Amino acid sequence: MNTGVRRSRLGWTVAAAAAAAVIGVTGCRQMPTAASDAPSRAATGEPSGSSGTQIQGMAGSLASAKQPAGPGGACVFVKPDGAQKFGHVGWGFRVTGTNQWVYGAVENPTNKLYTPPGGYIGAWHAKGTYARMLSEMSRDAHYPGKSSHPYSRYRCVSSSTSDVNNAWAMIRTVESRGFLVGFDRKTGELTSRDCLDATYDVLHAYRTRHLTYAPHLDVPNVWVETLWDWSDHTLTPR
Repeated sequence: MNTGVRRSRLGWTVAAAAAAAVIGVTGCRQMPTAASDAPSRAATGEPSGSSGTQIQGMAGSLASAKQPAGPGGACVFVKPDGAQKFGHVGWGFRVTGTNQWVYGAVENPTNKLYTPPGGYIGAWHAKGTYARMLSEMSRDAHYPGKSSHPYSRYRCVSSSTSDVNNAWAMIRTVESRGFLVGFDRKTGELTSRDCLDATYDVLHAYRTRHLTYAPHLDVPNVWVETLWDWSDHTLTPR
């Protein structure tokens, strides 16, 4: 599979690990402002949130948004100010040859550095048109509560290669494997299973072109800058 341009960023990895050890925070630890962060939203395979009328109105306002050309495509959604400015990311990919996209994220609203497999990690996914995906991501429509740092940037790329079934299988994997930033209790290794790992693993399973390799414990905001040949857009609530 094509993993795109591989770049060595050992210095950034060490910096991220050191920051996690010193202040107990790294990418994907959200800073929610909701009164409750209980798992009030179940992850589903179908769109949820706005009504059909609202979506039609939003689709009109997004008429100028251009989805990647070609049969396949992928997007990375970014909260640059999330996780005390280490950043937070989510993903989206096109159902090959259709106008439908599958998108989601691991939000980790509990802010825990470790959640065991099967535990609540704020993982979700949805399906809809490109316009609906942008609208829901811009409003954090699936965040379990009210996020203080919404997605405000997205980068997309067309992809002549794709594997939707493999990507769906990876979604199930990342949603059930728990969350980790730090030492793995089973192996003793310093590693991660966070929002960036989920985003990279899903898009890699999809066989996204020009997808830069993301080492464990990499910094989301740094990794996003290495996405060669991807478009870059501001995302505002709509």
